[in-house]
Amino acid sequence: MVKSMTRRQKRVGELLKREISTLLEREIRDPRLNFVTVTDVEVTFDLRDAFVYVSAPEGRERKEEILQGLESASGFLRHELAQNLRLKFIPRLNFVWDDSMERGQRIDQLLREIKKGKNV
Repeated sequence: MVKSMTRRQKRVGELLKREISTLLEREIRDPRLNFVTVTDVEVTFDLRDAFVYVSAPEGRERKEEILQGLESASGFLRHELAQNLRLKFIPRLNFVWDDSMERGQRIDQLLREIKKGKNV
């Protein structure tokens, strides 16, 4: 989403990642959001939008349900971010499913199958 980031964008992204992760773990009581992990946050150059990459152990089975839960919690999250962080502007939160863990597991599985095939 965001091409190359400035040092400020990276700092704000890391700050948002840490704070959103904490809020999801401690404040959000929505059962759809149990075990959701924030894997990365990228902030646009103007700091108006943040792309929050998330994943969960259940993976694709609950992807839409989790993203809907996050969208419904975004107002609360922004309010809490405004209370907890010293930023002029709290960016809009855009939640994006991060499937890199699923892709990594698939690659591991393929490599194991290849290795089995060579041992035959």
